[in-house]
Amino acid sequence: MADKNFQLDIVTPARTVYSGEVTSFTAPGVIGNFQVLFNHAPLLSAIGIGEIKIVEANGTQVFFATSGGFVEVKTNKVILLAESAESKDEINVDRAEKSKKRAADRLAEKQSDMDVERARIALVRSLNRLKIASKK
Repeated sequence: MADKNFQLDIVTPARTVYSGEVTSFTAPGVIGNFQVLFNHAPLLSAIGIGEIKIVEANGTQVFFATSGGFVEVKTNKVILLAESAESKDEINVDRAEKSKKRAADRLAEKQSDMDVERARIALVRSLNRLKIASKK
């Protein structure tokens, strides 16, 4: 059903992570997940830490972990400008596990000079990366 596809581009500061025809795009909006389908109304939204789900034109599902950014939907073209986006195959599970442990340990220590919000965000990012890496 090529007539129900739209163009999706995911770009980070380092590279273009994804570019292709898709039938569905789901992103972690800052106030909740949202899905974009063919002929979606124009939209500009901030995204947070979470899972990006893509259904490609051939039906294949592709997942990415993201740490935030902005998405624009306009005339069957979606552009996601992401701080970071990693496919499940790109995620270094060992590194994500170490990051999770480090952040959890910092939060457990409760030192007065610690940036609690920064540690909490690091924990959420590492948990998200581990979730995406475990997808089938």
